Amino acid sequence: MLTYQTIHELCHAASHAGTTISQVILSDQAQQLGLEEQEVRSQMARRLQVMEESVRTGMDPELRSTSGLSGGDAAKMMSYAQGGGICGLFVNQAIARALATSECNAAMGKIVAAPTAGSCGILPGTILSVLEAGQCTREQALMALFTAGGIGTVISTRATLAGAEGGCQAECGAAAAMAAAALTELRGGTPAQVSHACAMALKNQLGLVCDPVAGLVEVPCIKRNVAGVMIAFSSAEMALAGIESKIPADECVSAMYEVGQSMPASLRETAQGGLAATPTGKRLKQEIFGPRVSQ
Repeated sequence: MLTYQTIHELCHAASHAGTTISQVILSDQAQQLGLEEQEVRSQMARRLQVMEESVRTGMDPELRSTSGLSGGDAAKMMSYAQGGGICGLFVNQAIARALATSECNAAMGKIVAAPTAGSCGILPGTILSVLEAGQCTREQALMALFTAGGIGTVISTRATLAGAEGGCQAECGAAAAMAAAALTELRGGTPAQVSHACAMALKNQLGLVCDPVAGLVEVPCIKRNVAGVMIAFSSAEMALAGIESKIPADECVSAMYEVGQSMPASLRETAQGGLAATPTGKRLKQEIFGPRVSQ
C-alpha cells in the first residue's frame, strides 16, 4: 500500500527530496514489498512490454470481439494517420494506440489494467506514443509509469476507480489524470506541475457516466479512451506551459467521488441508462444476447 495518502503529500515528498515523483513511488513500493528497487523496476518493465504487445495485437485489421461490437478501428486509424489528418501524425497515432489496446481487451487479449480494463488504452496511447516518437528514452517511459501508478493509487484510496461506484469519470477520468501526470514528469515538469496536470485532467471528465451498451466494455468505452488520451495530452501541455489548476488535485479527487456517489445506479455500469438505454443500444443488446435478456 502506498505510504502517501494525498497527491499533495506525494508532490511535497518529491520536492523536499529534490527528486521526481516516480523515484518516490519506486522507493516506496520497494520498501513496502520488501524488494530491491531493481526488481520492482523489472516488474514495471514487464508491464510496459505487455502494453506494447497489446497495441500490436489490437492493430490487426481482422481482430473482432466476440460480440462483434468492436475491432478493426485501430487499423483504420493508423492507416489514416499516415496522411496526417487534421491533428497530424503524432496525435492520430496516439488515438490508434488507444483504440488498439481497448480493442485487444474487448477481444479477450492481454492488457494492463491502467487503472481498469475499461480505461486500459489511455496510458499506452500517451506514453507509448511519446516513446515511439523518440521524445523520451525507454527508461524515462518506464519511470513515468511509476508516476501514473502513484497517482492512481492515491485516487483509489481517496475515492474510487470503479465505474460501478463512480461512473466512467472514476475509470477514464482517473486514467487521464494518471497519464497527464506521467506525461508532465516525462517532459521535465516539476512535482507541482504534475499535480496541476492531474487536477486539470480530472476536472475535464468530471461527471462522465458509465453506460456500457449490452453491459460490455466496448461501446462507448473504447472511444472514451481516445477522449481520455486527448485530455491527458492537453492537461500536460497546459501544466508544462505554467498554467495552474485553481482547484487542487486532491479536492478534484474528492469532488469526483462525491459526483459519483450522487449518480443514479442507472449511470453506474448497470447498462440501464445513458447510451445503453437508447433504441440502438437496446437493439444491439438484443442482437447479442437475444430477446429474453433484452427485457
